[in-house]
Amino acid sequence: ERKFLEATREKTSLRIELEQPHNLTQHLSHDAHNLSTALKGQSKVQGDWGEHQLETLLEKSGLQKGVHFLTQTTFRNEDGAAKRPDFIIQLPENKQLVVDSKVSLTAFERYFNTADPQEKEQHLKAHVSSLRSHVDNLSRTNYQTLYQINTPDYLLLFVPLEGALSLASQADPGLFTDALERNIVLVSNSSLLATLRTVSHIWKQEKQAKSVLEIARQSGLLYDKFVAFVDDLRTIGARLDNARMAYDDAMHKLTNASRPGDTLIGKAEKIKELGAKATKSLPQDLLLAEIGELNNQEQG
Repeated sequence: ERKFLEATREKTSLRIELEQPHNLTQHLSHDAHNLSTALKGQSKVQGDWGEHQLETLLEKSGLQKGVHFLTQTTFRNEDGAAKRPDFIIQLPENKQLVVDSKVSLTAFERYFNTADPQEKEQHLKAHVSSLRSHVDNLSRTNYQTLYQINTPDYLLLFVPLEGALSLASQADPGLFTDALERNIVLVSNSSLLATLRTVSHIWKQEKQAKSVLEIARQSGLLYDKFVAFVDDLRTIGARLDNARMAYDDAMHKLTNASRPGDTLIGKAEKIKELGAKATKSLPQDLLLAEIGELNNQEQG
């Protein structure tokens, strides 16, 4: 029975080990399939794939959807026309950074799938032209002029496939500078990731700074309350001292007189001795003190 259990465990362990590479292969195949579909798909398919890549990159950078970035938010310009940037990255101090995802994969895919030099050149020109068209279209949106968005003068144009942007920039060295003149910054996965990591770090620093300020604020409130508490204690102490002085004055009037027996204590006891009907007695210590005074007077 023991050997049977050990053999079963070994088979199970082996099956798990064999399944891990298989699962990884399935995951990689799924990503490759998505890219292949995007390369061969229509503009809508390519656009959806690019936006998905951008959103994944944002989340991998530690940014939260709905907190650090917004998607497909509609704004209106001064003329009332609707404007909908793909992504708006929130920055501290109520500032925003606009990122639009533009995918140009059709000509790029055809460029690599042909061996004919003339066709390659034709598809390469079409690929560069497509990217330049995206730059022109994005520059005309004037997202940075929307009064609801406090953004820098430039917009980020995200090209989700590193090789697509690299190939275009090699074929057209002026692509980046021409885009910059239109206040457009072309970014791919690696360059945008560096920017997003910086944004994520800024948010962490902002959170830490707010925490420090909140600690300072709470500490100030605590100190102020402590000072108020000390002041209250001193006030109570002063009132207790005054009460003690008033008590001592009252007791002095109660137990002192020019002659023993003429104190209020002594006179009250004389009334009782004369037959006053009383159910209570004065404290013994006061009576003893009164008797002591009388004895001292008699001895004197």
